[in-house]
Amino acid sequence: MKHRIICILVSLLIGSEAFSQIPIEVFGGHEKTTLDIMFFKYFKNSQNENSKFLFFNRNRASIDYQQTSTSNLPSFGFTEAVSYNHPKLKGFAPVAVIQIFNSGVFPKAGVQYFHRKGDFTFFSWIVSETTRGPNIDFFVLSRFEPKLSDKLNLFVQVELVNAFPTEEAATYNFIQRFRLGLKIKDWQFGVGTDLNEFGNSTFTKLNNVGIFLRHEFN
Repeated sequence: MKHRIICILVSLLIGSEAFSQIPIEVFGGHEKTTLDIMFFKYFKNSQNENSKFLFFNRNRASIDYQQTSTSNLPSFGFTEAVSYNHPKLKGFAPVAVIQIFNSGVFPKAGVQYFHRKGDFTFFSWIVSETTRGPNIDFFVLSRFEPKLSDKLNLFVQVELVNAFPTEEAATYNFIQRFRLGLKIKDWQFGVGTDLNEFGNSTFTKLNNVGIFLRHEFN
């Protein structure tokens, strides 16, 4: 199983090198190994300057150590979002999102907020599925990278992924991901935990504690 995990992760990393300025994280926990590729990028205008359109990309894969041929199968998620960021909106923007998971394809729309200043990044949105009986998603990503020395930075990241159903019997899903470590040049590493709680009248709680290694490819 470990050899299979290594082969899959190496294949994904090699395939991702074709992109530029993309941070890639490998997180090895006590229950799962995950691969995460996430970045923000403004579309360029005719003067090769940042336009008002911001592109958000998120690709995530997870492999469970208890995987069998019929259970605990690998999970994949792809999120692509485009928002229109006018300066007068002060960081708020309408956003259109498409998400692809093992369970299907989910188009969404809503409001986004993006702020980056110095060592601090804050990104959030509230979006709703455009289908009947939709889930409403509340997403938060906060990252802080203050300098500790000329060559060393602290790396702190908090991520919240919350799904609120609009149908009474549907499932709530709450995810929290925490990362704490150090940053040296284009590398970040440290400890982290992924927490997941889901259900309706009763909830199931899962956790995955481990270490992460993150690299920003240029």
